[in-house]
Amino acid sequence: MGRIAGIQIKNYGSLKDIKIGKLLFDKDGTELGNMNAIIGQSGAGKSTLADAFGFLADCLDKGVETACDLNGRGGFEKIISQGIQGSIEFELYYRESNSSSPITYELSICLDKVGRPIVQKERLRQRRANERYGKPLSFLNLEAGKGYAFKGINSGFDEEKEVEIGDQIKVELADPRQLGIVTLGELKEHSRIVKFKSFLKNWYLCYFSPSSAREIPNAGPQKYLNRLGNNLNNVAQFLHREDPQEFKKVLKEIQSKLPGISRIEPVKLQNGQLVLEFLEDGFMEPFYSQKMSDGTLKLFAYYLLLHEKDPRPLVFIEEPENGLYHKYLSGLAIEMKKSVRSGYSKQLFVTTHSPFFVNALSPDEVWVLEKQTDGFSTIKRASEYEHVTALTDEGIVLGDLWYSDYFG
Repeated sequence: MGRIAGIQIKNYGSLKDIKIGKLLFDKDGTELGNMNAIIGQSGAGKSTLADAFGFLADCLDKGVETACDLNGRGGFEKIISQGIQGSIEFELYYRESNSSSPITYELSICLDKVGRPIVQKERLRQRRANERYGKPLSFLNLEAGKGYAFKGINSGFDEEKEVEIGDQIKVELADPRQLGIVTLGELKEHSRIVKFKSFLKNWYLCYFSPSSAREIPNAGPQKYLNRLGNNLNNVAQFLHREDPQEFKKVLKEIQSKLPGISRIEPVKLQNGQLVLEFLEDGFMEPFYSQKMSDGTLKLFAYYLLLHEKDPRPLVFIEEPENGLYHKYLSGLAIEMKKSVRSGYSKQLFVTTHSPFFVNALSPDEVWVLEKQTDGFSTIKRASEYEHVTALTDEGIVLGDLWYSDYFG
């Protein structure tokens, strides 16, 4: 499945240089866990951080030039940090499993001579199996779409000794605006690139909209919720088709978390579509999603997301508290933590303003963004603030400490 052990972002809006988790040459860094909440004041950079993840996903899917313009980004010149003339840079430190050697992915994006965003540099590195120290081997290294890649595993270029290990192939992409991992990730002989591309491709950035979720789409069963959540009934249809009894168990479990809902039933229409009936306390007739409150629909979508049978490796949710009653948030956070569990099944990132949500988390699960006087953001774990861990060990919940200005 895989998960991010750490990420560094440079020159992306207010994120001039931030790092969360552990990178390749960090001696003292701690790897990211499966639950990661990002908090901070308005304007601190939470939405920018979420958009940076979305930008990476869009670069993979659409190419870097199109990604710069999507979602109102306004082009490369609007994305890059003010005063910077160079490149936007990302470094991902990634593990496929606990026993696998981590992979480092480096990506730099700049403008070419005619002002088009291109991939300036793209590199993948990994130590050989059972090696814990020393520089890793580069098994993909491209500059402006030209360079080399190595087939198989335990192969690459040893930059210290300037020695090639394994089968190297020359690479020249037709379009430097596309990521090299897109092309090479389709070739079986590049198994490490295939796995890494699959990991990035399956990220889920949630932009759930209750108004979109009320739509009744024409398409048939769909395995996953899309970004807006307007295929909610399609996902229900898929789950019902795969295992009707298990889906009813999931609905019963979700129903127990939704206030005022006594039962949720799947109903198949004459045209073959499946819709969900919600029976509310005090009412004789059921409601459909088109008539449910925004908060109930949003909670249902989140819990359906948490019950994915084959979960996506990384999920990023922005401000789940919007439109929800504050007393539901701690329970939602607890369910999120349960859903990611341990290991490499799923990793969750959440931005939030809510101390009620944070109350369910530990200091190691919370990252604090702060805007500095120069206009750029810094970030650190809540556990790095003085006295925070000691106070939570005494039983004081983290959100209350944050609300009372003990940190952040």
